[in-house]
Amino acid sequence: MTTRIGREMPLTVGIDIGGTNIRASVVDGAGEVLDTVQAPTPHAEQALEDGLERAVRELCSRHTIGAVGLAVAGFVDETRSSVRFAPHLPWEDTPVAHRLGERLGLPVILEHDANAAMWAEYRFGAAAGAHNGVLVAIGTGIGAALLVGGELYRGSYGVAPELGHLQVVPHGRACPCGKRGCWERYCSGTALVETAIEMLATDPVRSTILAREVFRDPGSLTGRRVAGAAQDGDPVALRVMADFARWLGLGLAFVSDIFDPDLIVIAGGVSSSAPLFLDDARDHYAASITGARHRPLARIRTTQLGEAAGMIGAAELARAALTPKRAAGAGVATKAGTGRRTNAADRSAKGAKGGGSGASAERAASPDGKAGARR
Repeated sequence: MTTRIGREMPLTVGIDIGGTNIRASVVDGAGEVLDTVQAPTPHAEQALEDGLERAVRELCSRHTIGAVGLAVAGFVDETRSSVRFAPHLPWEDTPVAHRLGERLGLPVILEHDANAAMWAEYRFGAAAGAHNGVLVAIGTGIGAALLVGGELYRGSYGVAPELGHLQVVPHGRACPCGKRGCWERYCSGTALVETAIEMLATDPVRSTILAREVFRDPGSLTGRRVAGAAQDGDPVALRVMADFARWLGLGLAFVSDIFDPDLIVIAGGVSSSAPLFLDDARDHYAASITGARHRPLARIRTTQLGEAAGMIGAAELARAALTPKRAAGAGVATKAGTGRRTNAADRSAKGAKGGGSGASAERAASPDGKAGARR
């Protein structure tokens, strides 16, 4: 719920740096997006930093901004000040927070995009009230974030968790990471396409929509088109979505066996097709998790904040850097680019829980392993 206190907190800018576009938004303390600018993502280092500066300055011309947070799809170091590596961006071991902070004269923090989305959902969305949570962002691949005791868990070097690259099929499909059989090769937008092509190769006459699509232009098939064909009743597309649901459920069971979360949030572009797979995935999850009849199972929800979650989370983490008490929960550095944390941030303090309405009613498995209604 939007609060007066939230409205009175400093405004911050959250930036989602995608491979195609930069999106920057002004966000208030209640998680409301007040203003947004968008521009194509430059692919040269200097041009990218110039573009980020322009976006923030445009927003600063209309609002009083206290800090800036960047959501980055890549490895961010443990101080949240440098980008170690980002596959679609030109930075490598680059002190981005310091550079951009000097240009703007504002505190700047970096965050992995999935972590930023998790924090937004925790503060204002589907994960509000969770204690231990997992966010699985399913798009081209799988991004993931962990919430442990109300705090983001980033590991010793800032790169946890790479759940999409857990090996689920030994000697399976080749992955761009260099391994084979990674979870994201069977449970992602890319996997939808690969599975569809494999199924069409074994039984091309069963499909009408997908078969025509692949025959006309094999390279044009996308996960979104596979999902659309399933929505239209294409038999092969429906089999593809069933296979996807199975892999999602198995993977979530694997993750839950390790982390035992009370809540799982499904985000990313593929989540928009959740009605096609999520109920089946919950069933596979309940059937596959260890000791399902003797333990509570995690609630599984879809994102409430959608594609804005990364920007909102980055902005909220930037705001926390301005407020030491809030920084303790977010685990953020209180001075951009210094690589230091406050003593409070190093302690295991619980983060402030946000408002936001609860997610809509969802199916979840009850402790005895049977499906039941749950909110």
